[in-house]
Amino acid sequence: MSKILSFILLVFFQHKNWVFFIDARSISPVSAPLYSPLTSPNLPSMAVFSPGFQVGGEETNMNSNSRLRVALILACASVGVVILSLISLWIYHRKKLGKPTKNHARNLDFVSRFSLNQSKNGLNSLKLNGKLSGFISNMDYKLLEAATGNFDESNVLGVGGFGCVYKAKLDSDCYVAVKKINGGHQEAEKEFENEIDLLSNIRHHNIIALLGYCIHGDTRFLVYELMENGCLETQLHGASRGSALTWHIRMKIALDIARGLEYLHEHCNPPVIHRDLKSSNILLDSEFNAKLSDFGLAITNGPHIKNNIKLSGTLGYVAPEYLLDGKLTDKSDVYAFGVVLLELLLGRKPVEKLSPSQCQSIVTWAMPQLTDRTKLPNIVDPVIRDTMDPKHLYQVAAVAVLCVQPEPSYRPLIIDVLHSLVPLVPVELGGTLRVNQRANSKTSAASLEQQTV
Repeated sequence: MSKILSFILLVFFQHKNWVFFIDARSISPVSAPLYSPLTSPNLPSMAVFSPGFQVGGEETNMNSNSRLRVALILACASVGVVILSLISLWIYHRKKLGKPTKNHARNLDFVSRFSLNQSKNGLNSLKLNGKLSGFISNMDYKLLEAATGNFDESNVLGVGGFGCVYKAKLDSDCYVAVKKINGGHQEAEKEFENEIDLLSNIRHHNIIALLGYCIHGDTRFLVYELMENGCLETQLHGASRGSALTWHIRMKIALDIARGLEYLHEHCNPPVIHRDLKSSNILLDSEFNAKLSDFGLAITNGPHIKNNIKLSGTLGYVAPEYLLDGKLTDKSDVYAFGVVLLELLLGRKPVEKLSPSQCQSIVTWAMPQLTDRTKLPNIVDPVIRDTMDPKHLYQVAAVAVLCVQPEPSYRPLIIDVLHSLVPLVPVELGGTLRVNQRANSKTSAASLEQQTV
C-alpha cells in the first residue's frame, strides 16, 4: 500500500509542477498588462515600451485564463483517474488473494456469536508471561465435562502427544472440539500458553479459531471450533484413502493452507513461523475448507531466532537447514508446505518404511520423477489419476519441487506459491479457474457432434 501511495504522490507533484509552470506564464508581461486600463491614463504610451504588449490585451488575458482553467481541470481529472485506478486494482488484488467462501463466512459468524454469548456470561482474560494475551473465554470445567459426556471415549476425535481431542456439545446447536492436555509435562504447559498467546489474537478463515480455555488442577483444556471432516492426514492415509478428495478439492486445500501461511508470514506483526506444519495439523470442515491448527510450537520471527534453537517438528516435514544446522526461517514452513503438497499429489505418506531399520522420505523418492513428464502421471495418486488437466499437473509438480529445494534461498515465498495456485482452483472454491464454462463448452461440442452423426 505504501508503494501505491508513493506513486500517487509522485504523479500528484508532477501535475502540480505542470500547473505552476502554466500559472507562471499567465502572469508574465507577455500576457498580462502592468496596469489596469481603468486606472492607467498612459496605457497607449506603455504599449510602446512593453515588449509583446498588444491592443487586444484583455482578450489575450481572457484566453490565458481559459487555458489555465482547462489545464487545472485536466490535471485534477488525471490525478483522479490514476487514484481511482490504483485503488480499484488494489481492492481487486486483495479480494482475489483472500476471498473466503460462503462457508468461511458462516464459520467466522459462528465464532463471533460464540464469543458474544460467552461475553454475556462473563469473560476472564488470561495473563501469560507478564502480558495480556487477548480476551478469550475462561470456561467452566463442569461445562466441558458434561459437554463431552465425562470425556467418553466415543467422543474422541483424535489423539495427540499430550492428550486427546473430544467432540463436545455445549447446547442444542453448538458443537466444539475440546483438546485435553494432561498435566505434569513442562513442554505441554509451554505449548498450552504459546497456543493461547498466539491464537487469542488471530482471526483468519484459514486458521483454526480458539474459543476458550480451562485450567483444572494439572489438566489444561483448549476449546476450538469443530471441523467435521477431521484432519487431512486421516482423509489421505486413513480408511478412505483420499476417495473423498477430488483433484479440485485437493488444490483448494493447498490454496487454503497457502493463504493461512501467507497471513502468518506477511500480515502478523511480528511474523509467525508455524514450525510444525503437517497433514495432521490441517483440519477440514464439512465443505473441506482447510485451516491450520496446533500452534504450540509456533514462534514469532525476529532476531532472537537467528541463534540455534531447540529442534522441534515432525520427521519428514522438517527442513534440512533446520534439522542439520538449527536455522529456522519462514522458508522452513515453505518446505513443510511442499511436503504436504506432495502428499496431496501422490497420496503417499511423508516417510515410509522400507525395512525395520530403513525409511525413505517422499521428497527423496519423488524428486527424480517429478521433473520427468513421462514418469509424473504414473506416480500420481490413483484416486485422482487422469482427472486433471496435464498442464495443471505439471504446474503443481513444479511448485512442489521448488518448495522442497534443499537450499532455502531457492524456495519461493509463500505469497508466490499462493499466486501460482489461485488460477488452478475453480471460482466456486475460492480460485479464479472457470471450470463450468469449459465444461459447458465441451458438453455443447459433444452434443453438437452427436446431432451431426
